[in-house]
Amino acid sequence: MSSTSNNSALPLSEATMQWLLQQAGTGSAIEQVNALKGGVSSAVYGIQGMKQGKTFEYVLRQFTDREWLAHEPDLAEHEAEALIRAYEANVPSPQWIAGDFAGQSCEFPSVLMTRLEGEAILQPQELQGWIEGLAGSLAGLHQADTPPMRWNYFTYNNITALQIPDWTSSPEAWGKIIKRVQGDTPIYTPRFIHRDYHPTNVLWKNGKVSGIVDWVNSCYGPAGIDTGHCRVNLVQLHGVEIADAFLEAYLNSPGSAEEVADCYWDMLSLTDFLCGPPEVYQGWIDLGFTGLSTQIIKERIDEYAESLAAKL
Repeated sequence: MSSTSNNSALPLSEATMQWLLQQAGTGSAIEQVNALKGGVSSAVYGIQGMKQGKTFEYVLRQFTDREWLAHEPDLAEHEAEALIRAYEANVPSPQWIAGDFAGQSCEFPSVLMTRLEGEAILQPQELQGWIEGLAGSLAGLHQADTPPMRWNYFTYNNITALQIPDWTSSPEAWGKIIKRVQGDTPIYTPRFIHRDYHPTNVLWKNGKVSGIVDWVNSCYGPAGIDTGHCRVNLVQLHGVEIADAFLEAYLNSPGSAEEVADCYWDMLSLTDFLCGPPEVYQGWIDLGFTGLSTQIIKERIDEYAESLAAKL
């Protein structure tokens, strides 16, 4: 086996390259390695090579965030199992190939998977079709027949310790939201969820969703966390009206979970964003989405909080 590169600044270590060649198999050659944009919590590379006269394309994800690994040392294993479940359930997702779960060969815990065709679209030319595609793909995921995982949903913040953010111009709305999420949890059916479903993690080709990526947070839990998380992202990108249109499209899609209509899940998902003051997500900037500012994000999130509080 041999390794060559068209990239003058190869970002991977020689040990990682050798591991990649082992996974590709005898007679393979790595021809190009490119760092991929869009992710902020790990290093992601596009791998292109040849084997027996045929081209192959992989994606290698390396978990380089030591702080994240300290809290969740099984990140690579977690994503591998999620990928396997998603692929076996016919959810449009990458196919898992191999993993270096402890980082013994690749320096960092790593997951190797197939590369899907398509691109993330944040500013669609045809907005309604984009909304319906996002919603329908998520509903399809939620009806996937998969066994329970050993990773189960948990909130990112301590719900009992939530406080009204000091940056808000709508403290009354936030107070109502916090009080509600600190109350009883609605009844729901646990199911396979993505846990980080938003436009940056959805790929499109020829006007249709071609795949869902970034499965490391996937778990067994309430479907409303997926819709709620996506809605907060849509609020920041495009405003409350688009987020509301997404929810309506989801509820009208085959396989949707009816319990997501309870605004509790939107409120709970919104409190996930209280880890710090609002800011423009770097992944959006990397993918070419411009025009947002911290002030715009604050105003849109406050407007969303007010719309949710009005439902109580």
